[in-house]
Amino acid sequence: MQRAFLLALFLQSSLAAHAADSAYTKVNFEADCKAVSEDELGGAWICKGYREWKEHFAEGDLRQSAFYGYLGPWFDKGAFESFGHFNHAGETIEWRLAGGVPFATIRRWFVQGDLDDSGEAGEVQVLVVSKVGQKGKGDACVVGYIEATATPNANALAREIADTKARDFACRQDEPQWYGIRKSEQLVEMRNFTE
Repeated sequence: MQRAFLLALFLQSSLAAHAADSAYTKVNFEADCKAVSEDELGGAWICKGYREWKEHFAEGDLRQSAFYGYLGPWFDKGAFESFGHFNHAGETIEWRLAGGVPFATIRRWFVQGDLDDSGEAGEVQVLVVSKVGQKGKGDACVVGYIEATATPNANALAREIADTKARDFACRQDEPQWYGIRKSEQLVEMRNFTE
């Protein structure tokens, strides 16, 4: 009886340790972002995020990249994380919070697919789960991908991945994974941290 009680207490504390809430922000690029650098192909901006945790956004050659929170010196070397196909990020960011501190984001990306038989390029929606960099650590990166146009309950799966994988994910060591159903195998992620 006592062992059963202790096991239940342990499971309850484990679940509480992973309990998370959500907060949502929308990026108004014109109002919320300040240019760091710009050229004819794109540039880099710092955008309002959730409280003190900012979004570090970049665009180049019709591809976009986003990192969240506090970033380490690796970022100053031109870090860029995106898809090989042309893409753009949605304006809504879901921040996963533990004790009011964001540890992960979930954001919908719109990625151009391959040409079909009629010469049209379809659009694939991908939920990207990212780790939020914390003060003094600066560790931020993509943790996982869910092809939202193929996976039922993709948002719930994205929250599960954020809550169970993001906090212990070792950026620039661990490789982000695809979760759920993947129909668009041609989508290739690009990672450039210019080590």
